[in-house]
Amino acid sequence: MNVLVDTPLWSLLLRRTVVDLSPRERTLQGRVSELIGEGRVRIAGPVRQEILSGVRYESQLEKLRKVLAAFGDAEIRTIDYENAARMSNQCRSQGIQGSTTDFLLCAIALHNNWELFSTDHDFMHFSRVLQIRLHKVD
Repeated sequence: MNVLVDTPLWSLLLRRTVVDLSPRERTLQGRVSELIGEGRVRIAGPVRQEILSGVRYESQLEKLRKVLAAFGDAEIRTIDYENAARMSNQCRSQGIQGSTTDFLLCAIALHNNWELFSTDHDFMHFSRVLQIRLHKVD
């Protein structure tokens, strides 16, 4: 099954060195690397934009852009935006808040029958209301 990887994990993989990582972060970084090796990683355009935003130097941006070029963007359809709005409304009615990007990722993952992989704990809250599948690391 394919896995839609969220920004914090890409950042962990692309911007951090192993010596700077906690044991848990090393495990997460290793898992993303395994998924890449298996050809199961997917990225959404808004995540690509988040990764490339805030980069200080053009040379860093270009290096990240070239690495990410290996991963095509997941198609985002009108129905995904509509479902993201529905998901936001569902969660809000249960007292759970989230960003529009987070709900769009949920909609993309659900539409494509993909797991969603993030260290953002908001997704655990969303999964109590939504039918999303979260990728787990043992």
